[in-house]
Amino acid sequence: MADLQDERPTRTEVSKHDALPVSEPDAVPLERAHAILDAYPVADGHSGPPWALRSLPWYDLELGESALDTDVPRLRESHVGALFWSLHLPEGVDGLRAVGATLEQLDVVNTVVHAHPEGLRLVHTAGQATDARNCSRVAVLLGPAQAAALGDSLGTLRALHALGLRVLTLSGTSWAGESGLTRFGEEVVREMNRLGVLADLSGAGAATVRRTFVVSKAPVLFTRSAARALRAHPGNLPDELLAELGAAKGLCMVPLTADQTGPSVRDVADHLDHVREVAGPECVGLSGTYDTDTAQPQDPGDASRYPHLIAELLHRGWSEPEIALLTWGNVQRVLRSADFTARATQQRRDPSTAKIADLDG
Repeated sequence: MADLQDERPTRTEVSKHDALPVSEPDAVPLERAHAILDAYPVADGHSGPPWALRSLPWYDLELGESALDTDVPRLRESHVGALFWSLHLPEGVDGLRAVGATLEQLDVVNTVVHAHPEGLRLVHTAGQATDARNCSRVAVLLGPAQAAALGDSLGTLRALHALGLRVLTLSGTSWAGESGLTRFGEEVVREMNRLGVLADLSGAGAATVRRTFVVSKAPVLFTRSAARALRAHPGNLPDELLAELGAAKGLCMVPLTADQTGPSVRDVADHLDHVREVAGPECVGLSGTYDTDTAQPQDPGDASRYPHLIAELLHRGWSEPEIALLTWGNVQRVLRSADFTARATQQRRDPSTAKIADLDG
């Protein structure tokens, strides 16, 4: 299957040619949810197995793994077609230790995926994710990694990209902090555009978010952010940033965490409703945040429960095309846009000409 089309990506990945499942008018929402997800599976924006698996002496994700919230049987039961695997760093790790810890997790991911070929497939692009889904494999995308993993080096960024990294979180460093991006931080964003690495702004300060909107030519992600208007969590987004994200055609992936969205599936649905209303249906996605040491809502307690959330959204009046965008289409659009931007940027920006700005610049 062709990986990417040469044309500029369209505004949506669900067109009139993408036939949605036909549902009977009196079909119960859960049955409709399974039918839609069978055609348009969930692309989960933040999952934590790489760090969680480090402490297990033995595991089998294809048969089932009770020590985790995520394994292949539950992913298939829940119609999850793609996962962004977070490359977590312990608190306080920076410099060369951060680079080393990230490389170790990249090795863990490669080892795990290669050990489970019937269930998982490592992918780098939207086209490869679709190919994996068509082969009944769960696509695994590498990232987000934390900005500290770069060790303040564009060369390290290029090396991590060559190893498969596709999402980087821009927060927690001297060049991407509460005061915004430094000159070096802007160079990082430009180089990410050239490589096709997506910027994750969850946890970033408002100044960094707004400057990244200006500098980045590719869409940005919030891999685990909900609506601050509904829950005053520091990782959630105020309405003005949600509106700006919608204008920039980025993607807010609402997490299924009790502290950010609330204790029930209805609370999660409230946040999805709000983000859809403020940012638009093309700018909202899902982020399970399973296996990340965060408490989950009571209803979607593990990775097998996505159909119940989709059933709740159908009950609230979400259309089937909107659900298809939420689960699969919006992530595909962002991945394709990042690849299109990379190809266009590589024609006019060589890595040898990238300015290495002073970190305090």
